[in-house]
Amino acid sequence: MNPDVKICGLKTPEAVDRALERGATHIGFIFFEKSPRYIEPDLAGQLAERARGKAKVVAVTVDPTNDDLDEIMALVKPDMLQLHGNESPERVLTIKAVHNVPVMKAMSVRDADDLRRVESYIGIADRFLFDAKPPAGSVLPGGNGVSFDWSLMSWLDDRVDYMLSGGVNKDNVAEALASTKASGIDLSSALESAPGVKDLGKIDQFFDAFAEACLPEPAAGSRK
Repeated sequence: MNPDVKICGLKTPEAVDRALERGATHIGFIFFEKSPRYIEPDLAGQLAERARGKAKVVAVTVDPTNDDLDEIMALVKPDMLQLHGNESPERVLTIKAVHNVPVMKAMSVRDADDLRRVESYIGIADRFLFDAKPPAGSVLPGGNGVSFDWSLMSWLDDRVDYMLSGGVNKDNVAEALASTKASGIDLSSALESAPGVKDLGKIDQFFDAFAEACLPEPAAGSRK
């Protein structure tokens, strides 16, 4: 099976439709007001209906309050919550219990020490998303378009189901898939013409490269 593809930070019907047409398995809406990809929950709810039954709808939050989550769940009805802040394992458990949806815990990575945090979330988070630590001066926990050393992923064992994020694009998606065991990849800024503005042509270019990266290796000794 091919890895999942999550297209995040969507804000328009055209971008949602193109991502779905090209095979996105997950559609992400960002509810972090400092992000250029922020979307109001009522509008996200309308766009989510375009994806319902075609891809999983993911609500991306950063240290959300209970009221934030209540509003998002009521208006968007996401299939999954992505927690991209400093949520503790206990907070993740509480959110899952209250809202009865799977949770993907995002973690920022720069070195092996950052991955040691995963241990306390295993068996609690349903999936992980590994992103690069933001560059100095950035207020965004993700969507910065920078990558990290993907060889660090070899530290993880099979208990950790994860999506790879941070700097994945059409030019390196093949390397990302070949060098990690990621069961999914997540893209946002790589598909934009400006911060928060998805480019339909870039979405197409990425999915073309992704399809090529997923082609099976030719058998040894086979003729071209």
